[in-house]
Amino acid sequence: MRVDLHTHSTASDGTDTPAELVRNAAAAGLDVVALTDHDTTRGHAAAIAALPPGLTLVTGAELSCRLGGVGLHMLAYLFDADEPELLRERELVRDDRVPRAQAMIGKLQELGAPVTWEQVARIAGDGSVGRPHIAEALVELGTVRSVSDAFTPDWLADGGRAYVEKHELDPFDAIRLVKAAGGVTVFAHPLAVKRGEVVPESAIAELTAAGLDGIEVDHMDHDPATRARLRGLATDLGLLATGSSDYHGSRKTCVLGEFTTDPEIYGEITRRAAGAFPVPGAGGPGA
Repeated sequence: MRVDLHTHSTASDGTDTPAELVRNAAAAGLDVVALTDHDTTRGHAAAIAALPPGLTLVTGAELSCRLGGVGLHMLAYLFDADEPELLRERELVRDDRVPRAQAMIGKLQELGAPVTWEQVARIAGDGSVGRPHIAEALVELGTVRSVSDAFTPDWLADGGRAYVEKHELDPFDAIRLVKAAGGVTVFAHPLAVKRGEVVPESAIAELTAAGLDGIEVDHMDHDPATRARLRGLATDLGLLATGSSDYHGSRKTCVLGEFTTDPEIYGEITRRAAGAFPVPGAGGPGA
């Protein structure tokens, strides 16, 4: 069984529609795929409607968090998407995205990059606008060569010249809210230092004590030494160790199934979840 527990669609900052994503996941030979758009579950219904036979969908989201001034992402799986408190927090993050993007565009213009809101809105389409859309605008203008090149201190990285903070959850609150909604939490790419500052391992231990279920170990932004370090940390703390592609369609170089989660770990995630169940496509394997 091949399980990829971290993907994005046009509901946030991916380039595949939810329907395209599940079809592409099946074509890539996956048995299970999680749709984890940033701070939204808007793509779930379309993904479920298009779910091919033999593919199971895990519903989820990637929650924007901040701890001690450091941004981090919390993957949340199989929670009740209608639970009021968690829904309210997701909406606060979502609603802050447009003014934040507009503020970053203003900073970029001051730096000489002629990005416009109209350009970024066109790129984002129906998705929740975010930094990757602004990065793509910079690529279109020839200001940078790639989306990754835009995520540097010169441009859009945390603390960069054009960076603007947004409403983000405290990760301890995120864990509490997801648990209350019956979900399971996994700290996404916790040591992805190429993205900027990361939280110390002591913070991961504190999050574990607060109920964190797992950490994403196998990820394109973790080199082999980092993956080994995280796997050892997961063992020491009793955390589930997951692997996934963090697929964004053509916006990033990662491909579906580039890294996967052990089927036993996937099974444990489904056993812990009480807010929702994995959705099998017609003839799919189920949970």
